[in-house]
Amino acid sequence: MSEKKRLGRGLGALIPEVMESSTETNEIALDKIKPNPFQPRREFDETRLQELTASVKEHGILQAIVVTPEGDSGNYTLVAGERRCRAARLAGLQTIPAVVRPVDSKTMLEIALIENLQREDLNPVEEALAYRRLIKEYNYTQDELAQRIGCSRPAIANSIRLLSLPESVLDALYKNKMTPGQVRPLLSINNEEKQEEAAMQIMKEGLSAREAEKIAAEVNARDKQKSNISTESKKDPLQEEIQLQMQRTLGTKVKIKKSKTGGTIEIYYYGDEDLERLVAKLLPEGI
Repeated sequence: MSEKKRLGRGLGALIPEVMESSTETNEIALDKIKPNPFQPRREFDETRLQELTASVKEHGILQAIVVTPEGDSGNYTLVAGERRCRAARLAGLQTIPAVVRPVDSKTMLEIALIENLQREDLNPVEEALAYRRLIKEYNYTQDELAQRIGCSRPAIANSIRLLSLPESVLDALYKNKMTPGQVRPLLSINNEEKQEEAAMQIMKEGLSAREAEKIAAEVNARDKQKSNISTESKKDPLQEEIQLQMQRTLGTKVKIKKSKTGGTIEIYYYGDEDLERLVAKLLPEGI
């Protein structure tokens, strides 16, 4: 079962202090309702919005929106029901049925996030940004947030991790040019430029999530190989000569490893007889 499907319990189960006993509705003028400033969605699907508008024209608003009053001004801020509000305006309605509840800014963000997650409307980038905002601005831990909105902590952690990707990759994800499965393997690549190059290859060749994992693994393997070559090239020539001479003298593999405060010498042996031979060489007077 997907994380989003688990949110099907409804806002009343997830934000009970706001949604409980929300049966009394009022007809409120649409021009007195301001958008939710915490709405995580950047864009709304025009086709689906037109479909909803057609339904509103034929059947009206079947489910009341939720608003919170702006002091004594007579105006309201939308809490839940952004798409219904937009559709009502497009349908030419002057008023809309609404439940009025006092709601703080933290809960407004929670409800906007949950409402979109329930409908699977949020883009992965929008979802990750909303999670991060709740954590940064309202001091949630990932565990607390997971419990609050009804999903798992790893799901939230994996979502937020996507935001560490380069802007160009996030833009591709936001515009649905890439899927979360395609971009997630890029997190294992430490270089932003290489992340972008891999993303371009994945999009250009239309690679699957599994193929994207292989691309990331290949990039990391090449980087590791280059790192090993670079390390080898930086070895001290004198140390190399000493190591070689010790190997000739002892007749076995020797490895010298330097550290900031000293180092170690590793002498390899192959079986008990070889060990006895080395002991005789190193301790000629015996133990």
